[in-house]
Amino acid sequence: MTLDLIDLEQERAYPPRQSDFTKPFWDNLTRGIFTTTRCDSCNRPSFPPKPICPHCWTDQVSWIELEGAGTLYSKTTVHAGPAAFVRDLPYSVGIIDLDEGLRIAARIIGDVNIGDRVELVVLSYIDGPLYAAKRYTVRLTSSA
Repeated sequence: MTLDLIDLEQERAYPPRQSDFTKPFWDNLTRGIFTTTRCDSCNRPSFPPKPICPHCWTDQVSWIELEGAGTLYSKTTVHAGPAAFVRDLPYSVGIIDLDEGLRIAARIIGDVNIGDRVELVVLSYIDGPLYAAKRYTVRLTSSA
């Protein structure tokens, strides 16, 4: 599934660290695809992407695509933050239980309550992407 893109005409407040290993994650996110790694031995995914499985410690991992839908588990609103994030105050961050079984942290966009269905979106900044979550949108499909 391709995630919705939200264009922002500004640079990221605090660009994330990127490495040769995480480059596929950021490249895919730029294209609206949310990915992570899954262990080839125990078949368990982990996020953020890791070169070594945190469950069985093998270095045999593969990249997988995630749907990016889940349920908001927890949320807080930040009213006073570091200088880099002052332009965004107040903002909400939450913990999301993805349908694939992973629990991730993300910026929350809009009015979303604990227990609500959410979907990930790509925030497309001038200097690269980030991801966030918003209330889940039901997409109607037409039958031909």
